[in-house]
Amino acid sequence: MTPAEAVADLRRSIAAMRPVDARHKVSIAEFLAALDRLPHPLDEHADATHVTASAVVVGLRGTLLHRHKRLGLWLQPGGHVAPGEAPSDAAIRETVEETGLQPLPWPGAPPLVHVDVHPGGRGHRHLDLRYLLFAGKDDPSPPADESQDVRWFGWDEAIAIADPGLSGALRHLSAGALGTGDAGN
Repeated sequence: MTPAEAVADLRRSIAAMRPVDARHKVSIAEFLAALDRLPHPLDEHADATHVTASAVVVGLRGTLLHRHKRLGLWLQPGGHVAPGEAPSDAAIRETVEETGLQPLPWPGAPPLVHVDVHPGGRGHRHLDLRYLLFAGKDDPSPPADESQDVRWFGWDEAIAIADPGLSGALRHLSAGALGTGDAGN
């Protein structure tokens, strides 16, 4: 798939989303406008505004969050998309790198369940794609150079401590979207 085809696919997926809250509605609109404006939205070096990918990791013990080393916030694992990498693959890679957990395989790409647009470091603006991953019940084992504060949370606790840009997605998923096929649209 060419980069232009990948962006067109992303655009269709995001445009089909039903917002889970007011912040999500604004993020969807801002994300779509950025995709129309940016010639290379997947390239973190092409513009200060660019796509990132992350994972809402769920398992038998709830949902997995890590306390970001620099920001001090409880977030989902995620980061930048490498050149030529599919965003869903970036979400999987970042999950493995930041938590030490290997997500269970999907029959195809994991579903895109949420988007959020927020400030990134160094004056950047992140267009974050959030994919749903399952990781069983193993304990996280992050490598030494990553945040060691990674753990499973029950849904209510995760919603209460998560960054506001994530709590709406967690609330939606915990309210039954996981079992209804309505996780993102």
